[in-house]
Amino acid sequence: MKDDDELCLCFHVTRRKVIQYIRVQQPRRTSELSQCYGAGTGCGWCRPFLKRLFEQETAAGAAGQDTESSPSPEEYARQRAAYRQAQNESLP
Repeated sequence: MKDDDELCLCFHVTRRKVIQYIRVQQPRRTSELSQCYGAGTGCGWCRPFLKRLFEQETAAGAAGQDTESSPSPEEYARQRAAYRQAQNESLP
């Protein structure tokens, strides 16, 4: 996943925006990433990815390393579609 790809598909928040938010605002908890344009507050699909990015950026900032990449945008969207379908099927 590239920096300009959307991480939060509900609110169209890019990976770059989240990384910049983490670097500038230096949140203490993953839940504070919701203040970055509402990331993670929609369907919930991106929360594990936000947590992983938060952990990577926090560790990378301390160690001065680059973060590892996520799935491709197409694979990410496909996985989210499957997640949303399973969520809808579980509703009464």
